[in-house]
Amino acid sequence: MTGRPGFGERELSMLPEEVARSPIRGGRVAIAGLGTVGRAVARALDRGAIPGLSLTTVAVRDAAKARAELAALDAPPEVVTAFDALEPSADIVLECAPSQHLPAIVRPFVTAGKTAVVLSCGALLEHEDLMETARAHGGQIVVPTGALLGLDAVTAAAEGTIHTVRMITRKPVRGLVGAPYLVENGIEIAGITEPMRVFSGSPREAARGFPANLNVAVALSLAGIGPDRTELEIWADPVLDRNTHRIEVEADSARFSMTIENVPTDENPRTGRITALSVIAYLRKLAAPLRVGT
Repeated sequence: MTGRPGFGERELSMLPEEVARSPIRGGRVAIAGLGTVGRAVARALDRGAIPGLSLTTVAVRDAAKARAELAALDAPPEVVTAFDALEPSADIVLECAPSQHLPAIVRPFVTAGKTAVVLSCGALLEHEDLMETARAHGGQIVVPTGALLGLDAVTAAAEGTIHTVRMITRKPVRGLVGAPYLVENGIEIAGITEPMRVFSGSPREAARGFPANLNVAVALSLAGIGPDRTELEIWADPVLDRNTHRIEVEADSARFSMTIENVPTDENPRTGRITALSVIAYLRKLAAPLRVGT
């Protein structure tokens, strides 16, 4: 396939860590969701680890709980609000909330010509109109590298012809238990004693069946040949203690394979520690005098 594919017939305009224009403006950051990633980024902003940016507002489902957590910061944000009310008080929003809230979080920012950093990128496949809204109003949707590696190489290869992209994900059992796909298909993994393949298909299918697990596969597909042509396998492995992703790419410009083993966070086995670090690295790039990578 030559050139970059889109959602269906539309051109894909979301590139991993693309910063063609700086969204830093006043440097005001909103965080939607104070889970593992949201808290880590909030702490980094609070201690001044990301030059030029400050945390001004957060949105959560439980405001009282959020205020208690934010009280530990040196300069807690003054505003704790609803997911759809963040835009007036920020220039950039980090979406790390349950995926069903993605439209309410992202749409106001891209409509205002601002930037939305999206972690629930699987939900973008269900809300393709957000890309058109961003294009029409000069906004930007950024999908950071997250828990994956090699997206720069895949993005570059997609400027030529990519023939195949294959991803094999292996996860500890506790990181997959309760996934909708497993429940709906009666797949029981709690007592397995050897690796078990629980899914084979496309990232688009996986985004529906594993909404808390496979945003990395969707990010890979958006960087490469799209969510329908990318091949994906998911394995539950009882001996693993790390989320493992292997990527295999065949293109006219290169053939490459890469493997990453992500250490899960203590709070959430579905989220790797490197995910929050990836967001922080992206935010640092906005005002950096030197940026390395595509």
